[in-house]
Amino acid sequence: MIGRVAADGLIVAVRLTPKASRNAIEGLRDDSHGGQVLAVKVTAVPEKGKANAALSRLLAKALGVASGRVDVVGGATSRNKDVLVRGDVTEIAAALAKLTGE
Repeated sequence: MIGRVAADGLIVAVRLTPKASRNAIEGLRDDSHGGQVLAVKVTAVPEKGKANAALSRLLAKALGVASGRVDVVGGATSRNKDVLVRGDVTEIAAALAKLTGE
C-alpha cells in the first residue's frame, strides 16, 4: 500500500516540484530513505501556500475526492510533504494504486 494509515484516512508521502510547465502526477519515485514517494509537479509558485493548495486540488481531482478532504499535514515549506487524504483507507489506497499503475 502507498502511504501510512492515519486515524481518519491515508497519509501519502509526496515529492513536489513547483513552478513546473504543467500540473502532473508522475508516479512513484524512490526516496533517499529507501521508501517511495509520489512525484507531483504543479505550475503554482511556492509562495504563501499556493503550491500546496495546487497540490491538494490536483491530488483530490486525480483520486476523485472532494478537495476539502486533502491537506498537506507535513513539510509545508519543503518539497517533501506528507499529504492526508481523509476517507476510507481501502478506497483511497485503491485509487492511488490505479493512479500509479500498481
